[in-house]
Amino acid sequence: MNGQAQVLEVRSRRDIVDFINSNPVSKPGFKIILLALAGVFVDAYDFTSIGIGTAQLQQQFGLTAVELGSLTAIMAVGSLLGAVFGGYYTDKFGRNKMFLIDLFLMVFAAFGAALSPNFGTLVFFRLLMGIGVGLDIPVALSFIAEFSNMKKKGANVTLWCPLWFSAASVTGLIALPFYFLNQHEYIWRWSVGLGGVFALIVLFLRYFYMNESPLWAAHHLSLEEGAKVIRKTYNVEVRVSPAAKEESNTKSSAKLSYMEIFKGKYKLRTILASVITFTQSMEYFAVGFYIPTISTILFGQGVIYAITGTIVFNLFGALGGFLGSSLNTRWGVRKLSIVGYVIAAIGLLLMGTAGNSYVGISAVLLAAFIFGHAFGPGSQGMTMATLSYPTELRGLGAGFGQGITRVGSILGFFLFPVVLAVAGLYNTLLLLAIVPVLGLLATLLIKWEPIGKDVENETIAS
Repeated sequence: MNGQAQVLEVRSRRDIVDFINSNPVSKPGFKIILLALAGVFVDAYDFTSIGIGTAQLQQQFGLTAVELGSLTAIMAVGSLLGAVFGGYYTDKFGRNKMFLIDLFLMVFAAFGAALSPNFGTLVFFRLLMGIGVGLDIPVALSFIAEFSNMKKKGANVTLWCPLWFSAASVTGLIALPFYFLNQHEYIWRWSVGLGGVFALIVLFLRYFYMNESPLWAAHHLSLEEGAKVIRKTYNVEVRVSPAAKEESNTKSSAKLSYMEIFKGKYKLRTILASVITFTQSMEYFAVGFYIPTISTILFGQGVIYAITGTIVFNLFGALGGFLGSSLNTRWGVRKLSIVGYVIAAIGLLLMGTAGNSYVGISAVLLAAFIFGHAFGPGSQGMTMATLSYPTELRGLGAGFGQGITRVGSILGFFLFPVVLAVAGLYNTLLLLAIVPVLGLLATLLIKWEPIGKDVENETIAS
């Protein structure tokens, strides 16, 4: 793009929307998208880092299966609170402010959790960490959507999923040196504490390099503020007409609530996004989060099996997520979700019925489940929740989607160790096969596809 030659004349907010939708992502915009994705990486790391050391943690604090389920679920409870309130305040106060607040909270919580002397203190800091994650993801996805053009929006937003699985694999790689240094008992502390270091690095980078979203600025501040971000991010000359300035100063100050995403055309979109985010979250956090535990059941007791399983199986998730992102523009969110649900359901059904005959079969089926999950609903649920609404509602939509995600994760976190203790691994996986089947049915019935739709031009129902 030749920044010296191009002049953008802004007469209304629509001119800013059209410019972003039709122009390639600029280098500064690409950096902003990377920093948003870096935050998602930290979110995923914080969620999964404690998984490798759950056996040692359970021993140290003398936890029952219910207490262990409660400990892992409490972060999801915090994330639910952060997502629901964060979605609202993200739209109210701006993307950039929330981006700094949530990471500061995650730094504090990660260090506090790593140094926790007892179960109660660890629960408290995991709750705070969850609030930080819940605040961060809706903001990150809103940023990615609002700095991407129409062609790349879906693919860029969907990148959060392979980053999540990559972070989960990294937790295993980070744990390896501590295993060889004979720090088995404290692996979970080192892993969790390093999440605070990662969050601190991303916090500093965001502070120096992030800009406010031009779409949010144009909606909530003025067209001149939106134009200022365009100038800085795309290196083009922007002129805002006097009439446009006057119009922007008289913009609506109406307060929007979560009820808006259940009105008119948005109702079915919200229902579909909610079903996908809930089911993908429950199936992942009941299986994917407990990959270290499942690995020790399949291959033998010992931290090394938990670490190896974490690294290898999550790589299948990263592969599925990247493939889903690359096909997003051509296939769309709905088709990818349907295919992914089918693979995930078959993987769980076969593992629950035939997996116990041979360890190798179980390993292949678990890898297939993780791949199918990441390829379809795992990556597409939050993409659906982010791209189904215009800027005015995007924080609310993404926040609600993240809140529903956390309801699913709370159930998955809590139920898996409890049901596992009673029914065993294969019966537990067989029961969980119901979840992707329900998601598949809903996705077949509700035929909404956000890819290629210009939702910014829609009128919000009153």
